[in-house]
Amino acid sequence: MRVALFVTCVNDTLFPNTGKAVVSLLRRLGVDVDFPQEQTCCGQMHVNTGYRDEGVRLARGFLSVFGRYDAVVSPSGSCASMVREQYPKLAAGMGATRAKAFTRVHRGRTRFAEAVAEVTPKVYDLSEFLVDVLGVTDVGACFPHRVTYHPTCHSLRGLRVGDRPVRLLEAVRGLELVPLPQADECCGFGGTFAVKNAAVSAAMCADKIGHVMDTGAEVLCAADNSCLMHIGGALRRQRSGVRVMHLAEILASTEDLGARR
Repeated sequence: MRVALFVTCVNDTLFPNTGKAVVSLLRRLGVDVDFPQEQTCCGQMHVNTGYRDEGVRLARGFLSVFGRYDAVVSPSGSCASMVREQYPKLAAGMGATRAKAFTRVHRGRTRFAEAVAEVTPKVYDLSEFLVDVLGVTDVGACFPHRVTYHPTCHSLRGLRVGDRPVRLLEAVRGLELVPLPQADECCGFGGTFAVKNAAVSAAMCADKIGHVMDTGAEVLCAADNSCLMHIGGALRRQRSGVRVMHLAEILASTEDLGARR
């Protein structure tokens, strides 16, 4: 099986250790994973802010880069959701407002739609790939810490990963998983939502970190670093002592590494 890592822009730029953790984890499980150097943004930010044509161009690039693989794994529920949920919608509406000749648009739409239909079902959030494709929940990790889990909106409502991340965390040796009150409430990040609606975003995040601190957890875990960046900043300003970690980094932890973290 040819497997590729779609690391995403945020991880590549700000959280490279998350991508490294995915590779380390998959190799430990016997999966040979490629990292296509030519990968770029999935186009989510462009589409969400109205730059639809630019988003389609990036989607075409994604399909071209990853189309040759049997599976594409991403440590981001948000970006995986963009590909799986939004690309088919782009394909369905592509060209509707463009001033191009019908035949040219029609051919382009057909090719794009065919590529979307072929590639997008092979794109997985990390927890989906581990549980559904590899069929494992115990990945051999060790992380002796008290952890609570925040299900991010795109993984929960977009990809519908359900309890897969929780099942993976429950199988980690030494890890004490404590439930997060009101876990399914948004943290208030939402990409540009946090910029356009700063006051509302800050209020939502204040509620979230209050629930996190109530758990007494040492570590807040999630499957999207963008949400962890948002929540983690608020936790640091409160001097809460609660760290944030991506799911991949906990699952990649070994006995020696997990004890030091």
